Amino acid sequence: MLSRKIFLTIVPVLMLLLIGCVQTKPDLPLDQGSVEPGSSVAMKGTPFKLLGTPIAVGDTLPSVQLRDATTMKKVDLSTMRGSVLFLSIVPSLDTPVCDAQTHYLGEQGDKLPQQIKRITISRDTPFAQKRFAKEAKLTDLQYLSDHSEAAFGRSTGLLIDDLMLLSRSVILVDGEGKVRYIQVVPDVTHLPDMESAFKKAEELTGTN
Repeated sequence: MLSRKIFLTIVPVLMLLLIGCVQTKPDLPLDQGSVEPGSSVAMKGTPFKLLGTPIAVGDTLPSVQLRDATTMKKVDLSTMRGSVLFLSIVPSLDTPVCDAQTHYLGEQGDKLPQQIKRITISRDTPFAQKRFAKEAKLTDLQYLSDHSEAAFGRSTGLLIDDLMLLSRSVILVDGEGKVRYIQVVPDVTHLPDMESAFKKAEELTGTN
């Protein structure tokens, strides 16, 4: 009798917790469109200008210093050759949409060929990025921080005016260092089209 009472008490509590978890993780809108670097993006209907020198397909990534969250060493993406770079650019890892985008890159991106380097870039400090990677169990991604001077954001036209965060984007760079794909999400509260970027990345490796 006691066990039955405990069961009848616990089950409703567990159901409420389960419903609460589902409600706190709603489906996030996905954006298949793109705006040009250096133009503007929206956040909940408010437009924000994108600062810096716009990057375009066919360009070489500008030479700037980012900080690796794991090694604390400086990294210049423009010098990396031989691998396809999948750059997932987010405003802040401590927000639900950025969290979802990074989980998608880490979990669904496992199916990508090994010659594709999956990299997350944000203006979070390296320490915050490293903490996120550990807590999210996504340590197989490389995390690069643009926190110091926003040099990456300014050199690509992806720095959001006033907020001084990086605009939600995906950039693919081929093995010769040329930009081959750009999606700058028009509304930063929406997810990028990661599946389309995955397909393009595979094409760049010659495996699709």
